[in-house]
Amino acid sequence: MTTKTLAVALALTLAPTLSLAMGCNYGKTEQQAMSCAAGSTYDSATNSCVMTTG
Repeated sequence: MTTKTLAVALALTLAPTLSLAMGCNYGKTEQQAMSCAAGSTYDSATNSCVMTTG
């Protein structure tokens, strides 16, 4: 094998691995945090803030 052929084969072998490694953070930076006003908590069943008693 020539050096050029070996370099191309190595690049084609590593390309999918590197693209998967870069995808590990997909969606993590796009999530938003939900915060409720004082005296209420987030209810995941209704996807809204509900008043707490106590």
